[in-house]
Amino acid sequence: MSNKVYTDYFFDEPAYNTHDGGYVPLERLDVPEQPLNIPPLLEPDRETETDTYYTLVAQAGETQILPGAKTKTWGYNTTLLGKTIVFQKGKHIHVTLKNELPELTTFHWHGLNVSGPIVDGGCHAPVYPGETKQIDFTLDQPASTTWLHAHPCPSTAEQVWHGLAGLTIIKDDVEAKLPFPRNYGVDDVPLILQDRRFHEDNQWDYHADYDPDGVQGPTAMINGTVNPYFEVKTQKVRFRILDGANRREWRLHFSDDLEFTQIGSDGGILPAPVRLTKLMLTCAERAEIIVDFGQYHEGDVVTLFSDDMPIVNFRIGKFAPDTQVLPGHLVDIPNPEPTPGLPVKKVVMSGMDEEVMLDGQKFNMQRIDARQKVGDVAIWEITNTNQMDGGMVHPFHMHGCQFLVLSRDGHEPYPNEHGFKDTVGVNPGEVVRIKVWFTLPGVYMYHCHIIEHEDGGMMAQIEAFDPEHPQTYHLMDMDTLMNAFAAERGIDVKDLWMAGMDSYDKMGMEM
Repeated sequence: MSNKVYTDYFFDEPAYNTHDGGYVPLERLDVPEQPLNIPPLLEPDRETETDTYYTLVAQAGETQILPGAKTKTWGYNTTLLGKTIVFQKGKHIHVTLKNELPELTTFHWHGLNVSGPIVDGGCHAPVYPGETKQIDFTLDQPASTTWLHAHPCPSTAEQVWHGLAGLTIIKDDVEAKLPFPRNYGVDDVPLILQDRRFHEDNQWDYHADYDPDGVQGPTAMINGTVNPYFEVKTQKVRFRILDGANRREWRLHFSDDLEFTQIGSDGGILPAPVRLTKLMLTCAERAEIIVDFGQYHEGDVVTLFSDDMPIVNFRIGKFAPDTQVLPGHLVDIPNPEPTPGLPVKKVVMSGMDEEVMLDGQKFNMQRIDARQKVGDVAIWEITNTNQMDGGMVHPFHMHGCQFLVLSRDGHEPYPNEHGFKDTVGVNPGEVVRIKVWFTLPGVYMYHCHIIEHEDGGMMAQIEAFDPEHPQTYHLMDMDTLMNAFAAERGIDVKDLWMAGMDSYDKMGMEM
């Protein structure tokens, strides 16, 4: 492992969300500390050597987040967020999807290389209230931390805000041989980073908080816990960190500038560990880190901060010494050569507020914006042209694949970007070059993962095609979805308000 320790956040400081006109700084609520909620594991319905069966239920409920009234929330197999799902590489996975919500939703497997658009669970795969559907897929990708969230255009942001976001973990034989902590909930701990504003009676009000540049709240909520603490019982702890917020960037550091080691990014384990004191995550990015608490003693408290705001306290207990050392090389990352003769695919992310667009237009559910042959290896150039008032970092996300970051403005990517990614933050005025290939045919979306931006039309879709097995896809249309939402809410469609609609109306564009 390199001795170099990185002590900056890498991204351009003038583009931090702290400079946004609508920035909502975090504030610490005056409520007692609570044990960090650890989402329980979702138990399979049954399992064989080759197949695993799950039932996944989107449900509404109430959750005791703050003292007093419970908060109305949504979750997967629980009232808030979701039970953590563990997949084994190579297994054939069968999932029963049940919608017990009062309105339609979708089940999007963010980070999974599965077929689109139905299994992928984007906007073309609605599951209506009271409906049950079946999907299945075989996982063929490395061990990683991925996630599940709702993706029904144009209500993705609101449904994630309600709580529909759960962690998924992929395991494989390569990762199993590495000297990593992996006792879930003890030394292998999820940290889902979100923020909310609590209104009267501890309720959330998405419409009241709406901002077309991304909804934020002043209260940090980690795994659904406000003011959490975690009892440290082992010298080293692996944290699987997800930026599950609609808009907020998280600039993370520990008290005492405690060093930590990043071992994984969105799509799996990094080729080599990276030592850091600071880590910035843009929306939907993941990072796996290992923290060594060996310099502390029983009774000490170590705090994780975002900027200057404490978000988790780690209470140090007794633990046995751990002298294991991470190897300098962790995994091999496939790096295929680009397919000869393919043009560079150029994508332009532009605008702020309601004016956000991708390649000069807003998303249309029935328009295919690009095509790429399954197995072809293409170079994509992602440009963020937005520099108004310092601009903002746009996190670019692709469905159905994991890509490699090749360069930023012709320079090396950030030190912790040398593994597989499905989301990459792009600074204002910057060109990020990535290497993209698909292993399965389908229709997939690519978009900004500030969720209000994707609802507002900063999204497009690509068909990954197999010329020897051409397919025809039934793509959902916006009128059908909007009429369904209106009927489910018991109102006329002309009275329907949903996140993103204002963005299309202001620009005079059809959804």
